[in-house]
Amino acid sequence: MFESVLKEIREKVRIRKYVMTLHAEEEMNDDGLTIFDVEHCLLTGEITERQKDINTGEWKYVISGETFGGNEAAVVSKLSLTGSLVIITVYLETE
Repeated sequence: MFESVLKEIREKVRIRKYVMTLHAEEEMNDDGLTIFDVEHCLLTGEITERQKDINTGEWKYVISGETFGGNEAAVVSKLSLTGSLVIITVYLETE
């Protein structure tokens, strides 16, 4: 559905043009994930939801995929006005 956005997100990951918020880093650590898990999720996952930030009007995308260990995870990110990918939060998905 959001093929061009997903392509752009993956390109930002490949060239390491992304930043993680402090919140994302804390959540990643709390769930025992590594940056490699986050990158793997973004590179192999699919956009499952698009959300509009009520304060800024920017679009955020939820990308669901797998970690290196095979666990289901999700990454919430946005494409910033500066051209970088901003990783807002990361979490393991539970059933």
